[in-house]
Amino acid sequence: MTKKIKVPLKQKSVDSAEITLGLTDPKSPSNVGAVMRAAGCYQVDAVLYSGVRYAKAAKFHTDTQSASKKIPLTGVESLVDSVPKGSKLICVDLIEGAIPLPVFEHPKNAMYVFGPEDGTISQEVIDKADAVVYIPTNGCMNLAATVNVLLYDRLAKSTIAVGDDALIRKSRDTNNTVKVKN
Repeated sequence: MTKKIKVPLKQKSVDSAEITLGLTDPKSPSNVGAVMRAAGCYQVDAVLYSGVRYAKAAKFHTDTQSASKKIPLTGVESLVDSVPKGSKLICVDLIEGAIPLPVFEHPKNAMYVFGPEDGTISQEVIDKADAVVYIPTNGCMNLAATVNVLLYDRLAKSTIAVGDDALIRKSRDTNNTVKVKN
């Protein structure tokens, strides 16, 4: 499914891809809030989560950009069974044999599944993935940091990764009016 998106000045309207994030039994509401903020920044269509830990901790709300008002955050029984039609299942975790993110080519439509903060994606899900990628770091990053790096990599490799001062004005904090000296 494609949809038209509004883009900043100096960009053409393009058919966008469908991007869904799947969080495997996340435990930290602050990380889920930060994932929702990243989802808003990078134009993710939906965020799904499995397990019960997040629902119990959701009262500690940290979605500072209120992305959850625009992007659905939905609990599901099975992330694999929830992959949108036409999307590739891409697992993101430190899994032996995975593809390093710098050389990975993102599919147009993807559901990216991330492991929990204190565990990993199950072998059953890994076995059903179209691809498994990892971020080559020394040590592991937390869930929200991993989501941000993955989504930035997708943007940086896209053909529409163009911005301008209008995008900066729209995106920055209201206390930021600094400009580069010409």
